[in-house]
Amino acid sequence: MVAVIIMSQANFSSPWWQLESVSGSSRIMLSGAWRLDNLRDIQAIFKQHPWSPPHESPLVIDGRQLEQIDTSGALLMLQLAGTIPRPSGSADISLVNFHENHYRIIKLVKEHFGDISISPPMAALNPLQEVGRSTIIFMQQMGRLVSFIGQSNVETWRVMRRPRKIRWKELVVQIQRACLEAIPIIMLVTLLIGIVVAYLSATQIKQFGANIFVVDGIGIAMCRELSPMIVAIVVAGRTGSAYTAQIGTMKLNEELDAMVTLGLSPMQVLVLPRLLALIIALPLLVFIGDLVGIFGGMVIAKTYLEITTTTFITRLQEVVSLKTFLVGIAKAPVFAAFIAVIGCRMGLNVENNASSVGMHTTSTVVQSIVSVILLDAVFAIICVQLGI
Repeated sequence: MVAVIIMSQANFSSPWWQLESVSGSSRIMLSGAWRLDNLRDIQAIFKQHPWSPPHESPLVIDGRQLEQIDTSGALLMLQLAGTIPRPSGSADISLVNFHENHYRIIKLVKEHFGDISISPPMAALNPLQEVGRSTIIFMQQMGRLVSFIGQSNVETWRVMRRPRKIRWKELVVQIQRACLEAIPIIMLVTLLIGIVVAYLSATQIKQFGANIFVVDGIGIAMCRELSPMIVAIVVAGRTGSAYTAQIGTMKLNEELDAMVTLGLSPMQVLVLPRLLALIIALPLLVFIGDLVGIFGGMVIAKTYLEITTTTFITRLQEVVSLKTFLVGIAKAPVFAAFIAVIGCRMGLNVENNASSVGMHTTSTVVQSIVSVILLDAVFAIICVQLGI
């Protein structure tokens, strides 16, 4: 079939197509390799020289000179052809002189992606539209997160009613990974935080001769705010990202599909053991962080302010009440639940490609840390309102 295609400019030639005019008609002659590796170059050239035949003529694409084409190239070709404005009732795309294998690939893509609507390129949005678009995306993500939290609560309630459904072996393994293997890094980070806070406080307090008050600062700060937040941030970067990577890789390898085929629930097998393990592990890590951070402050108080160990401990017992300690510990399970839920949800949302695993893992860390900071602010407001 010969199509008449009138170009808005002179005949154009590129490594992937030529626009030829024959006796007042034109056709698109595909050439080269329409493969995934070349898609960006093809799209870049198309932006500069789009296909623009007249509306009343049928669209003919000639594959006589086409060397290679894969599913990505076939999909792009159909999309580019779909960008040409066609009047209603006009003839569909005509493919001529294609190799049998090439035509089979194009037909396969067209059958499976036939319902794809070709939308025109999105116009640039002004700042107000960008804010609205970002807000809609954020609200959609929050909606999906709330839905996942609700589903997790329902599954947790079911398991609690029937404890025999808890996968105890998996739970113990996850506690070991989230708690025992994290102790060294938690001790190192909280020790350094305790030393830094004590040193900065000491340099100011020493000027006024109120050396003993460094104990107040380091004790209350570590137990109530610094240790829970620092430990939660470290766990978000270490354990939360690991949850996303593990579950995402399982989804990539179709292990989740196999699990569902066997009648197992990914929520019970994968999500709940990790959620419960982190809720148990994080308070223990916060307690260790309290002890190590205060120890770091005690070392600085002894070496820089000449406060003895006995004096430090006696003053610590006076100023750090049980209420202060419990406020810090009470934050840990809440932080842990959000980190675990975000990590598992992002893992289940991974698409079937390796780059998606990396993108979702990074997103997990960011969302978890932001959530921890927001939750800590909420705790601070609630404690102030309650007079705690």
